[in-house]
Amino acid sequence: MERSPASPDAQRKGPLAGLRVLDLSAYIAGPYGCTLLADQGAEVIKIEPPAGDNLRKYPSTLEAESRAFLGVNRGKRGLALDLKQAEALDVMLRLVKSADVLVHNFRPGVPERLGIGYEQLRDVNPRLIYCAVTGYGETGPYRDKAGYDQVLQTMTGICALQGRHDGPPEIVYGSVVDYYAAALVAAGVSSALFERERSGAGQYVGVSLLRSALAMQSARMIWADDEPKDIGRDMRSGGITGIHPTREGYLYLSANTPHFWQALCEKTSLMDLADNERYDTVRKRAMHHDEIVPKLRDALQARTALEWEAHFGDAVPCAAARGIEDMFDHPQVLAEDMVTEFEYPGVGRYRGFRHPVRFGSTPLPEPFAAPAFGEHSDAVLRDAGCSDAEIERLREKRAVL
Repeated sequence: MERSPASPDAQRKGPLAGLRVLDLSAYIAGPYGCTLLADQGAEVIKIEPPAGDNLRKYPSTLEAESRAFLGVNRGKRGLALDLKQAEALDVMLRLVKSADVLVHNFRPGVPERLGIGYEQLRDVNPRLIYCAVTGYGETGPYRDKAGYDQVLQTMTGICALQGRHDGPPEIVYGSVVDYYAAALVAAGVSSALFERERSGAGQYVGVSLLRSALAMQSARMIWADDEPKDIGRDMRSGGITGIHPTREGYLYLSANTPHFWQALCEKTSLMDLADNERYDTVRKRAMHHDEIVPKLRDALQARTALEWEAHFGDAVPCAAARGIEDMFDHPQVLAEDMVTEFEYPGVGRYRGFRHPVRFGSTPLPEPFAAPAFGEHSDAVLRDAGCSDAEIERLREKRAVL
C-alpha cells in the first residue's frame, strides 16, 4: 500500500480539487475541519511546530502514533516549521502566496507576534481565506483564555443537562464540541470560497468553541419573555424514548410519533398502553413515564437487545448498544463504503473512516493516512520553489524539521 503522496496529484478528484489549504492548527477542531476539506479534494498541508501537534502525545494503545492523531488528520501532507525563526517565516510566506486557505487555532494576538496575522497575510495574498479557531471568539473578557471541548461543555450547560436531574453534571465524551466546530470550519471556509468567486477577495472566517457549543443547543437556547429562569430545557421525551435494559444488553428506543408508539406497543404486547388515552400523545407519555417505563422494561426482558432489534425491524426506530469496534464490519457501514485501509510507519496497516459526504456526480479522492512528523517537508519546500541547497540550510538551522 502506498504512503501519502509526496507531491500534489494533478488528477486529484473532488469538488475542492485544485485548492490548497495550510493547516497550522492542533488538537481536533481545526485539524478535522481541514480533514473534511481534504476529504472533498483539497490539498491540505499540515504545518507543525518543532514539538509537533500535541494530539500526537495523547494516550493511545498504538505505540508508534496516537490513535486520535491518525483519525483526525487523514489525507494531509506534513511539514514541520519553526515559525519563531525568520527563515521559517520566509518559507511560510512563500507558501501563503500560492494558498487558498489558512486555518489555525492560536489564541488571539499570537498570530500577529509570529508574523502570520490576518492583516499581515492579506497583504501577501489578498485572495486568502483566513480561518481562526478560538475558544471564545475575537472579543470580550474571555478572548485570551484557552478553550477546550470539555471546558466549553461545562460552561454552556451541556454537562448540566447530560447529567441526571438529581445528580452531578456529566461530560459528553467524544469531543462533540470540537467535531461540531470542525464542521463549521469546513462550512465557513467553503462559503468564503464561494463568495470569493463573486468578489475575487479573500476574508477572515472566525469559528469559536463557544459559538459551536451554543449552536449545538439551538433548541435549548429559547427563552420567552414571560418564562422564569428555572424552566425545563431538557429535550428528552420522558424516559420512554431512551436506553433500556433487556434480557442481555441495552436497547435504545424512539417512539415519539403516534405510528411508532402504536408499533412499539404491538411488538411488546402492551396494547393496553396503546389504547389508554392517558398516553396518546408524547407529552402525556412524558407526564406519566413513571407508569409506562416499568411495564416497558419488564416486557423487554423477554429478549436480548439484538433480538429486539431484529424483532422491531423497520417498525420501531431502535438500536442495540454496540461498541465502536462493531462498526468496522457492520453491514450498513460496509454497504455505504465508510471504511478503508491505511498504512502508517510503525503502525502498519489499519482500518479507518472515509468520505463523510457523498456527491452524486463528483468522484472523491482516495483518502490516505495522516502524515508522519515532517514527512513531506522536503517535497513541500520544493513545490514552494526552494532549492535543495536552501532546504539543507533550513535543516541545519532547524528552521525546518
